[in-house]
Amino acid sequence: MEPHQEEVEAVNLGEEGEMKEVKMGTGMNKETQRQLYALLKEFKDVFAWSYQDMPSLDPSIVQHKLPSKPECPPVKQKLLSMKPEVSLKIKEEVEKQFNAGFLAVARYPQWVANVVPVPKKDGKVRMCVDYRDLNRTSPIDNFPLAHIDTLVDNTARFVVFSFMDGFSGYNQIRMAPEDLEKTTFITLWGTFCYKVMPFGLNNAGATYQRAMVTLFHDKMHKEIEVYADDMIAKSRSEEEHLFNLKKLFKRLRKCELGLNPTKCTFGVKSGKLLGFIVSQKGIEVDPDKVIAVLEMSHPRTEKEVRG
Repeated sequence: MEPHQEEVEAVNLGEEGEMKEVKMGTGMNKETQRQLYALLKEFKDVFAWSYQDMPSLDPSIVQHKLPSKPECPPVKQKLLSMKPEVSLKIKEEVEKQFNAGFLAVARYPQWVANVVPVPKKDGKVRMCVDYRDLNRTSPIDNFPLAHIDTLVDNTARFVVFSFMDGFSGYNQIRMAPEDLEKTTFITLWGTFCYKVMPFGLNNAGATYQRAMVTLFHDKMHKEIEVYADDMIAKSRSEEEHLFNLKKLFKRLRKCELGLNPTKCTFGVKSGKLLGFIVSQKGIEVDPDKVIAVLEMSHPRTEKEVRG
């Protein structure tokens, strides 16, 4: 979720010598931009600039549980070999997550899964865990995700939008204490389990959506739309948008849900949303999603026509 063909500027919410940037649209009038900047600065604590800044949701609101079918015994995967350079990158990620309080050392675990390293564009490694054995034993949580068509329809024809993203959203939800051990993964450096909800678990999406509905049920389809860890604030006027954002920021502060400043844009006139462009004009197809069709050459032979 991001602005579409609109100029944005990075503004610093930090104090002197402190760089804490978020993006703002430049299409609003200057006075509204000034007020929006003041509002963002007032509520800069709702943003998480690092793992250390990241809050966690109150366990009384939501916890992720891992019920297991009684007929399914625990599975212990054996440590897979991997290249030394990859193993060192895994170690680096484990240390980062351990220092942030996401992990605990697991001793005598009944469940053990392997790490699956996924290369990132910046040369680092995304640390995924192979929870397939664990997921096979978990009953499905049928809590629904939002319907994309309803979400897009309800977002179009508004005047001003702000697109927001939770900072490592899943990791802001704690695991139920009795289920920590089930998330254990094995590395050359030891066995660790998650104290927060990791990616790759069955029902993680349902748990997160349930948390968002619990927190924002009175605002959804009115002032905001929610899809997993993405939120869109929408308003009929610039003045109303400032009012709606202030109420939303107060709710985020109260429930301690942190936003990712690098993935947030405030006060824009249009945006890309789940494959569509939404604006005051209505709904358009995102041209980036159909560029292959638009640039397709005309068929020149019978075979190409059939294709």
